[in-house]
Amino acid sequence: MPRPVTLDRTTLEMALVGYEAEKVRIQAVIAELQAQLGGNPDGAGSTQKKRTMSVGARARIAEAQRKRWAALRQATEAPPRQKRKLSAAGRKAIAAATKKRWAAFYKAQATPAKGKGRKAAPVQRVAAAGS
Repeated sequence: MPRPVTLDRTTLEMALVGYEAEKVRIQAVIAELQAQLGGNPDGAGSTQKKRTMSVGARARIAEAQRKRWAALRQATEAPPRQKRKLSAAGRKAIAAATKKRWAAFYKAQATPAKGKGRKAAPVQRVAAAGS
């Protein structure tokens, strides 16, 4: 296992001096490259003039973009689905099946529990409010 390196104050100061020298050298290279590109090292004056566009040109561009968005929305939108309706016969079939299931449930509740030797209490049906 390698020994941990202990850094004292003088070692850190020497490292700082070395990095400062490296920083100065890198800044000199950056300034030289900017001079070759024709830019200013501080960045002043290197920005280009903004382009201006006429009101009519902006309106034409905006209208073209609106047309593109409309075409995209039209291509991706699906027609709304129609709501399905339940027929009277279907409703009756569902009601009959539900009554049959509840009848089986109440019948199962009324049968005595096996192995217990006593009857289960009958389940009382509560009339639904509003029916």
